[in-house]
Amino acid sequence: MKITRKALPRRTILRGMGAAVGLPFLDAMLPAMATPAQAAVAKTPLRLAFAYVPNGIIMNHWNPSYEGQLGELPRILKAMEPHRDDILMLGNLTHNTGRALLDGAGDHGRCSGSYLTGIQVKKTMVDIKAGVSCDQIVAKHLGEQTRFPSLEVGMEDARQAGDCDSGYSCAYTNNLAWKSETQPLPPLLDPRAMFERLFGTGAVRSPEAKARQADYRRSILDFVNSETGKLKSALGPSDNRKLDEYLTSIREVERQIDRAEKTNAQIDPKMEKPYGVPADFSEHFKLMTDMITIAFQADLTRVVTFLMTREGTSRPYRELDIADGHHPCTHHMNKPDLIEKVVRINTYHVAQMAGWVEKLKTTKESTGSLLDNMMLVYGAGLSDGNRHLHEDLPTILIGKGGNTIKPGRRVVFRRETPMCNMHLALMERMGVHMEHFGDATGQLNLAELS
Repeated sequence: MKITRKALPRRTILRGMGAAVGLPFLDAMLPAMATPAQAAVAKTPLRLAFAYVPNGIIMNHWNPSYEGQLGELPRILKAMEPHRDDILMLGNLTHNTGRALLDGAGDHGRCSGSYLTGIQVKKTMVDIKAGVSCDQIVAKHLGEQTRFPSLEVGMEDARQAGDCDSGYSCAYTNNLAWKSETQPLPPLLDPRAMFERLFGTGAVRSPEAKARQADYRRSILDFVNSETGKLKSALGPSDNRKLDEYLTSIREVERQIDRAEKTNAQIDPKMEKPYGVPADFSEHFKLMTDMITIAFQADLTRVVTFLMTREGTSRPYRELDIADGHHPCTHHMNKPDLIEKVVRINTYHVAQMAGWVEKLKTTKESTGSLLDNMMLVYGAGLSDGNRHLHEDLPTILIGKGGNTIKPGRRVVFRRETPMCNMHLALMERMGVHMEHFGDATGQLNLAELS
């Protein structure tokens, strides 16, 4: 890398042995005579992310009893109160294609398969068929503007074959992103694998680099140390501070992964799952979202799907003293003790999301925060998990979309409003204009206080 008096290229990468570290936007990347408008455009790419939770929500603890400006939030969303000016609650969005429509049982397979595609997926375990998901339409449009057109992230079970719900392939329950009708994009589950994808070169490793990968006694930043030093000597105080904060966040992710690997090795040296996956849900969540934040910050990608846990999961939450599986609890048959367990799981998920939102809000860019320049959808493909309902899906849109969205309110649309109407509106903001998508009837108006 050659540092000159000219503007630093936006795609500057610090390279070392088996390492490639992208940079956040720095003032040095602006032309010397850039106008304020040019600076704003150059510094603020818009990002789109979907975070999905399975098995539905206890809706009477999700929906406020009012519309309009957000005030006190219901129990499940309580952790979001510090961020209520950053969220837009959307009511009455529906995925009709998640319903049976003569295909019988299998709501979990259908709801996740249709969530971003708007398509009634084919009931099969072999010749799967869905549709191109809206995130991948955006990823294709952005093309080569980023190192990765999109990132697919998850936290549980990425099996792609077999029966995961009444004759529906696991490909439907274990993926959100679909590149084509028959090609889902499996999420990365292992933090180490995700770290290597973000910061590895993808080249054939030398014996030395392979040894480094095996025991990770040194930080990946050590391998770009000389490049970092050259860069810092050419930057001003503000840029050096930004760079230090950014590199510190990468180093902290490495340390978290190292701790998880060492802890897992001590628990069970013969365990089959990747050593980098923490046993604790919140630790795993933080690792994955910290890396998503870094990827957005460095403009490595602008599109992310995050399958927090797969649809139909029976994961227990022992950290909440809930040994029962999540899915069985949602079939509560109105039993108060089971409903309470589901509420606690729903609340726990939102609390993790609130922590990530705080991280996004405190990650500053030249025009506001990272959160201001993104659209983060948090929601589920079912509302009532006990009855497998596909209407009034729990949906919150977090962020200001580059000041094109007015958050801080609850908007309830007409009953049976297609979820795909929201997808059209989000794609339009990402630069993709489509007349039709899924079963959409038009774009949602996300900007007005009507």
